[in-house]
Amino acid sequence: MSATEAASARPADSPVVPVADPQPAPGATPPRTPLAARAAAELVGTAALVAVVVGSGIQATELTRDVGLQLLANSLATVFGLGVLIVLLGPVSGAHFNPVVTLAEWWTARRGGGGVTAREAAVHVPAQIVGAIAGAILADAMFGEPLVKWSTHERSAGNLLLGEVVATAGLILLIFGLARSDRLRFAPVAVASYIGAAYWFTSSTSFANPAVTIGRAFTDTFAGIAPSSVPGFVGAQLAGAVVGLALVALIFIPGRAAQAQSGA
Repeated sequence: MSATEAASARPADSPVVPVADPQPAPGATPPRTPLAARAAAELVGTAALVAVVVGSGIQATELTRDVGLQLLANSLATVFGLGVLIVLLGPVSGAHFNPVVTLAEWWTARRGGGGVTAREAAVHVPAQIVGAIAGAILADAMFGEPLVKWSTHERSAGNLLLGEVVATAGLILLIFGLARSDRLRFAPVAVASYIGAAYWFTSSTSFANPAVTIGRAFTDTFAGIAPSSVPGFVGAQLAGAVVGLALVALIFIPGRAAQAQSGA
């Protein structure tokens, strides 16, 4: 039967039901921003984040000799800066600014969840590292410091590495817990707040980010880390990411989450 015949066969008083536009199948990947734009967002966002961390640290040390006030100023600037960057660049790239977040997304995508592909991760991670180095150099330039001067701040003690495991595990648990519970809209406030708190409750002041750790080795200022301490921190952060993903799998079980939503 043709569309014309079907229309004439329909009773005159029957309602006309509009035909909905085709919708993507459940689980299908939605249209995405071009990879070049996402890589640029990750590079610029990570650069801005490190510039905030390093620059506020330099400013704080110039304004006061009180180490507590220096850390307070550094952490507050980081909280505000990170929140703004997530709001601005989240719709473009997801605002990872962090290789462990990118790699965790890639891992969840391999296991059937949403996330980046291996090709995308291979582009995002170098962009984040380059951005972090550029951000440290930019901060040094703004405050008249040597553009590149390896940090002399040793951070290799075991308790600091444990702090990095805890900080990174909590960050991964937070981000992917928000995703599993469909609350990612709260990420700008939640992630920034967590990093601000972790500045104070972890012994390492919560780097929780391999790219930022590498970038901070390029500046011998308040926020710096000696290059010899970088491998230990990065290893601790990767271990923390594994712990965080395990906690997500244990706590935010997809089946239970779906049942809870259907019951609500």
